[in-house]
Amino acid sequence: MESKLIVIAIGGNSLIEDKNHVTVDAQYQAAEKTARHIAKLIRDGHRVVIAHGNGPQVGYILLRAEYARKILHPVPLDSCVADTQGAIGYQLQKALDNELGKLGLKKNVATVVTQVEVSPEDPSFGNPTKPIGSFMSEEDAMYHHEHSGWSVVEDSGRGWRRVVASPKPLSIVEIDTVRILLDAGCTVIAAGGGGIPVVRNADGELEGREAVVDKDLAAAILAKELKADAFIISTAVEKVCIDFGKSTEKALDELSVDKAMAYAAEGQFPPGSMLPKIQAVVDYVRTIGGVGIITDPEHLSDAINGCGGTRIVR
Repeated sequence: MESKLIVIAIGGNSLIEDKNHVTVDAQYQAAEKTARHIAKLIRDGHRVVIAHGNGPQVGYILLRAEYARKILHPVPLDSCVADTQGAIGYQLQKALDNELGKLGLKKNVATVVTQVEVSPEDPSFGNPTKPIGSFMSEEDAMYHHEHSGWSVVEDSGRGWRRVVASPKPLSIVEIDTVRILLDAGCTVIAAGGGGIPVVRNADGELEGREAVVDKDLAAAILAKELKADAFIISTAVEKVCIDFGKSTEKALDELSVDKAMAYAAEGQFPPGSMLPKIQAVVDYVRTIGGVGIITDPEHLSDAINGCGGTRIVR
């Protein structure tokens, strides 16, 4: 079998199988299941880079900070992303090491705390719309607006939420580090949570920004900069569907990039769910021409061998 360089993006929600059981131990058990499927790809000789989401995990950090605000300093959002990169990376490293051991393999796994450069002129900084954290009372929202500088909005009668910018990722700051680790035979975990958003100031120095970068778009940048042979987005469904949830629902085995974007223009893919995944894979396929796949963890191995998932092609 031909060895491929594969970038796999897994969602932060994939570590939360049951909203009533969200402990660190419960999240690790979920990480084990995903690691089991990724380990099979490594067993088959493929080189693997893993990106992951962190939405729920950042939410938990922010909620802890909210409860502790009278006795502890607040945690900036860029630091929250860094914290979750380390914690989730640790879970995935441990799970992969254990799963590879069961297969009789000794392979190094490393997590890179990853910064992603964005433009300081990105329009989202002037119009933050990405909700993060838990719902708040109007009183708490106004407190944070006045004392913490948060942008806050009322959400359809359900309460108030903080909103932040979601700038477009431009490049991976630590991309050379990722390459060095790959060349040394490591499986690499990088660009967690979309990466820590940073900008270059007038002196060319990096500065963190309180923002959220879309995990799938950042993973696509990672796949493009590495010139990966395949880019897989692992999600909750085996295949992309049109007319999802309707009697006319149809699962798709293959999509051209043009057809995928035509379906997107029709509104077939929800903006907060499948749409960014489609956009990310299409961007990668158009740029690199590699294999783009959307599937669930159970079908990762089948999908790379052409027997599962939805393949997006030129």
